[in-house]
Amino acid sequence: MPATTTALTRVPAGVWTLGFVSLLMDTSTEAIQSLLPMFLVGVLGASAFSVGLIEGVAESTALIVKIFSGALSDYLNRRKALAIAGYGLAALSKPLFALAPSVAVVFGARLVDRVGKGLRGAPRDALVADIAPAEVRGAAFGLRQSLDTVGAFLGPLAAVGLMLHWTDDFRAVFWVAVIPAVLAVALLAIGVREPKRHHDGARANPIRRDNLARLGAGYWWVVSIGAVVTLARFSEAFLVLRAEQVGMRIALVPLAMVAMNVVYAASAYPFGALADRMRHRTLLAWGLVVLIAADLVLATAPHWTTVLAGVALWGLHMGMTQGLLATMVSDTAPADLRGTAFGFFNLVAGIAMLFASALAGLLWDRLGAASTFFAGAGFCAIALIGLARGNRG
Repeated sequence: MPATTTALTRVPAGVWTLGFVSLLMDTSTEAIQSLLPMFLVGVLGASAFSVGLIEGVAESTALIVKIFSGALSDYLNRRKALAIAGYGLAALSKPLFALAPSVAVVFGARLVDRVGKGLRGAPRDALVADIAPAEVRGAAFGLRQSLDTVGAFLGPLAAVGLMLHWTDDFRAVFWVAVIPAVLAVALLAIGVREPKRHHDGARANPIRRDNLARLGAGYWWVVSIGAVVTLARFSEAFLVLRAEQVGMRIALVPLAMVAMNVVYAASAYPFGALADRMRHRTLLAWGLVVLIAADLVLATAPHWTTVLAGVALWGLHMGMTQGLLATMVSDTAPADLRGTAFGFFNLVAGIAMLFASALAGLLWDRLGAASTFFAGAGFCAIALIGLARGNRG
């Protein structure tokens, strides 16, 4: 029996359920997100810089909130309740997109949605690490990410069908996206049992200096590399705009996200399982090489078919690196500080995401789309240099 199949059978049921919760919520989120850049620019009159700023602030907000939710989950010694609150907040934000009369309301809805993502993210990742045995932790993170990404291509695929059916009615599609979000919250509440962990009764602030000192040099090296990788991988909204720019029909533009997420979903679990057997630094370096190739293809694409090839490479990069980075954080952090460790990792990545997306939008408006993707390739090169000089992973 192949090693990846053996690892799959050993992944606990709770991880599978968390994966399906992610699948449902991502179906909702990506159905909206695959259309939102065009809705902002074409219906509400926003600029590319505004799209980049909205996405940068929204995504970085999600990542920054994770530090507080992660630390709180360590302090309370509970993960599930915070995850439910985060998924619930995201579900409540979905109707706002359908009702939005202005860019400001969309911005507010994105913030609420991303605060919900931030609230659930670190506790959920720590919960996966708590549930999964150490020897299949890479496979567990890869599986959850793979199921999450199935939702990330089902959402855009549904958006394409509904846009064709309703003749480019953005708001009708946004209303349909509310349904899987509500189902995700219900499944998490009913279907996941949090494992009991030892607690001596005393509660200590997980972000005290003595606790933070336990997050050693290996962990902070992972944080640094993760930040540079985030700089190289700005908001995926620019993939949507690039597909539209080269002549893809508006109703079919979400197929760009479908292409990316099909590859992402197909590759996340195999590469997650590979991370349990392969040197992490080497696998991450290959993931960055793939992202450089994606950026170069997207920068020079003359036709929407070439753009689809570029976004497919982008998805392969995501599959190679996202579960891997989560595994690296888990492996370098003490078990009782995993929530805090994921929180700090995402705080730094959030700041990088805000800068990267705003810069991407500014370059797009001032110098054209190609400059945005060439800049991403440049940040990838910096990350590769950091890997070459850094600690062994």
